[in-house]
Amino acid sequence: MKEILHKKLNQLQATAICGNDISSSCLYVSALTILYAGQYAWISLLIVAVVLFLFRRIYGEVVGAIPLNGGAYNVLLNTSTKRLASIAATLTVLSYMATAVISASEGMHYLHGIFEGLNVTIATVIVLVLFTGLAILGIGESAFVAVIIFITHLATLSLLVLASLWFIMNHGLETFHLNWEMPIAYSNIKTALFLGFSAAMLGISGFESSANFVEEQKQGIFPKTLRNMWAIVSFFNPVIAILLISVIPLAEVGENKESLLAYLGQTTGGSWLAWLISIDAVLVLCGAVLTSFVGVSGLLNRMTLDRILPNYFLKQNKRGSHYRIVISFLVLCISVLFVTKGHLESLAGVYTFSFLAVMALFGIGNLLLKYKRSKLPRPERAHGLIVVIAVSFIIAAFLGNMKLNINSFYTFIQYMIPALLFVGVMLNRVFLIKVLIAGLEYFYEPLRRMVIVSNRYLQNLSTKINAQEFVFFTKGDDIAILNKVLQYVENNETTKKLKIVHVKNDSLDNEDLKRDLEVLDRAYDDIDIEFLEIQGVFGPEIIDELSQKWKIPKNFMFIGSPGNKFSYRVSDLGGVRLIM
Repeated sequence: MKEILHKKLNQLQATAICGNDISSSCLYVSALTILYAGQYAWISLLIVAVVLFLFRRIYGEVVGAIPLNGGAYNVLLNTSTKRLASIAATLTVLSYMATAVISASEGMHYLHGIFEGLNVTIATVIVLVLFTGLAILGIGESAFVAVIIFITHLATLSLLVLASLWFIMNHGLETFHLNWEMPIAYSNIKTALFLGFSAAMLGISGFESSANFVEEQKQGIFPKTLRNMWAIVSFFNPVIAILLISVIPLAEVGENKESLLAYLGQTTGGSWLAWLISIDAVLVLCGAVLTSFVGVSGLLNRMTLDRILPNYFLKQNKRGSHYRIVISFLVLCISVLFVTKGHLESLAGVYTFSFLAVMALFGIGNLLLKYKRSKLPRPERAHGLIVVIAVSFIIAAFLGNMKLNINSFYTFIQYMIPALLFVGVMLNRVFLIKVLIAGLEYFYEPLRRMVIVSNRYLQNLSTKINAQEFVFFTKGDDIAILNKVLQYVENNETTKKLKIVHVKNDSLDNEDLKRDLEVLDRAYDDIDIEFLEIQGVFGPEIIDELSQKWKIPKNFMFIGSPGNKFSYRVSDLGGVRLIM
């Protein structure tokens, strides 16, 4: 396909796209945490800020080493098997789906509070359609809208904080002292803090979004987006929680949990501030919808390039957006909205457990990167112990959310299983075609004509799938390493053709390498191995030339993990995958 170039995102644009999702949590996470942790909610929210700080380095190391779209899918694809990577990708898509529907629906519920005659379901569909159109127009236009929403949201939250501080200065801390003396809802403070922490983890959903469109960002912008997102939620969420328990009696929190910040604005500033916060809620929740469309577009495009999804989704418009992916995602979101009848708890279950699982898998991917790609250059490193601690916090939050609402976990399973089955079919389609052929031949006599036609079609389909060639660039590796390469290709890719290319800058023939490949060619009957020696220096130019000459996409080209002396970054190679 012809590559369509578009302008890269700067720091504000990239932060706005992913920041709208994570900062929208400020509208509800404080109320949710107070319901479980009471007057200690701000401590639970500070613990979440610490966990997010640990993940800043985890994400920074992984994406710095392999700066390609895909997030957890990308790191697992380059450090483990395609099947494990596909699980991470499926969970990420489910998270985006739930985010889009919940955010659109919640935004329309806020709008319904202003315009009581509004039909929430129809309005939710309209929002999803509008942001589908915006995503199809291109990421530049999406970023412009996201920036406006983002700046408006931060200004509104800051105004709410100032109004609340002014209110406290004039009315004192009597409410705070009364709330502080209230008995906690659970048997002890530890349980309250743990459940509050588990609920508060909703406040960092969206932190992974930036990793799913990192290729659309200017160089060096990604770690800044992580820093900015961390700073926003680490400040506003605990501060708002403290202000809430300083202004509003805890007994009134549950009654106003769906629009608690609007109630805080009504109390501290009057109806105008409550109205402003409601409008801001509508805008920023719609911004979270936009984040979902941008993030899922980058992820699903990467999955399609890796043949986990049909090539149908690769089509681009003149603006460079993958409109078929965006429209398909819209259909999925609308279908989920009507299947669940807009039941937010059901969607919240998919939302919470999906993104927690994705973050845990990202941490595991970081550990695999350290173990399998230790020589791969990266701008920063997260200590292994820090990664283990961070993942442990995520697992604790996952278990805590199961304790809070086990029915939501069951809903998550109900959505996850069909999604994994679909991906499983795509990954094993050649095997399934063989099973179909065998089944049809079993009924050969009574269905002779149909079987002949069907077998011919299935055989052609199988041949077409297996005809895709793959390339491995070898440095003259020994037979053990090459054997591992062939094992990887056999276990993870549907192909019968592998070119092994040795790029050299001398005139000597590598006879040992040729003999080793002859042995491997006999050992792997199902894979046709072609060995080529090319004069030159390995780098982006050679990869571009061979990709165009052989019509093999760069993501079907593999290399071993480069060392610190390698002249290029992995991102300079155009999507070449690391498999050794």
